Amino acid sequence: DRPAAWREMTSAMDKLIPVINKLHDVFNTVGYSQIDLPTIAVVGSQSSGKSSVLEAVVGRDFLPRGAGIVTRRPLVLQLVNSNNLVEGKGKEWGEFLHAGATKFMTYADIKAEIEAETERETGTNKGISNKPINLRIFSPTVVDLTLVDLPGLTKVAVGDQE
Repeated sequence: DRPAAWREMTSAMDKLIPVINKLHDVFNTVGYSQIDLPTIAVVGSQSSGKSSVLEAVVGRDFLPRGAGIVTRRPLVLQLVNSNNLVEGKGKEWGEFLHAGATKFMTYADIKAEIEAETERETGTNKGISNKPINLRIFSPTVVDLTLVDLPGLTKVAVGDQE
């Protein structure tokens, strides 16, 4: 059994994570990036498995795949354990900051929305943007955590990349 101080600290952290996630949303909505909030980012060369690492953490296949550069916008992925919720307890769904209150109930729908939102911002000719896509996944199998998937580092620009 854990000591009381450990349980107290864990309880405090459980309350802090939703506040940090909300701050991420607010700052991204208004385009303010002067405050660095704690996150884990995956960084590496193109096609080195960064997105696969995030999928392994979530335990689901939900990120676009393909040849060449696929992740063309940063993806801020906020994981929320749905067992801790009153409404939606134990269920799985995704929400995008740009989509308002729309709930994406399947991982295939989440993947399709990431692809569509990427193309809305960057076009279809391999363009890259620094404007993030904010996705919150609610699941009973994840821990409360914020991760960032970044576009891969490349040596030679293709298409609309600069």
